[in-house]
Amino acid sequence: MHDRDNEMLIKSYILCLFSYLIALFTAFIVLLMLVLYPPLLALLIADLSATLVIFLIGTLYKNASFYDPYWSVFPIFIALFWIIRSGGLALSFTRQLVVLLLVFTWSVRLTYNWIRQWKGIKHEDWRYSNLRFKKGKTFWLVNLTGIHFMPTILVFLGSLSLYPSLGTTATPFNFIDIIATLITFSAIAIETIADQQLNKFIKTRQDIEQIIQRGLWKYSRHPNYFGEILFWCGLYLFALASDISYWWMIIGPICVIILFLGVSIPLMERRMLKRPGYALYKSKVSKLIPWPSRD
Repeated sequence: MHDRDNEMLIKSYILCLFSYLIALFTAFIVLLMLVLYPPLLALLIADLSATLVIFLIGTLYKNASFYDPYWSVFPIFIALFWIIRSGGLALSFTRQLVVLLLVFTWSVRLTYNWIRQWKGIKHEDWRYSNLRFKKGKTFWLVNLTGIHFMPTILVFLGSLSLYPSLGTTATPFNFIDIIATLITFSAIAIETIADQQLNKFIKTRQDIEQIIQRGLWKYSRHPNYFGEILFWCGLYLFALASDISYWWMIIGPICVIILFLGVSIPLMERRMLKRPGYALYKSKVSKLIPWPSRD
């Protein structure tokens, strides 16, 4: 049985990889068709087209979790698109290299974290399963708009910062870039440590109802989300370092913050409040920013 489970899991990974290759190919074709469009608009349409491919495949297999890796996979291709489009004419190769390395590191880490948690084609995130049950026949619409298109647009908005830092780089590498590098690297480190601590806790806990209250989780109820928000804020600083006229791209980090504070955290906490002791933990520990607990 164990060998059969492993075989099914491998097949699930291959299917998921194949699905994303199709999505990427679709995005590439769309970009070629829209070569005369404004680049940001063309990239958005290509992004949504790739999302639609993942939606259709996920619908075919009745599993909305096919979309889960999209958050971490596509920003790296957006970054590569802007570097290729710049044609090597940027003033700061250093900035391009640093930003690309940070985005690549973030992408690989977050995708790996998803891989080790995904249980295969038959495993769907509990939030999607709940929506599927509640919405019934209209779930497809919620799935398309809320689970697929909305996060894609949010990630696209967050990735706007990559345009000036990788595609235009109007100014040389400077002091703001150094601050942005420290913040973005710290964000990745915080996410990595938080996820490692949570993963170890899940494997060693004696009771499924136990609540993690060690490491970073002693100071924040959602340190992984804090790291994720910090990452997008760091990318925004790179945009400012490149060209201050792109200040309006702060809409990206703002939308990411709204997503976590308005959707992700409330959903998670409503579920966690069913566990004994979580209400007390919630009253003592900071929601997001790591901070000494209230005794």
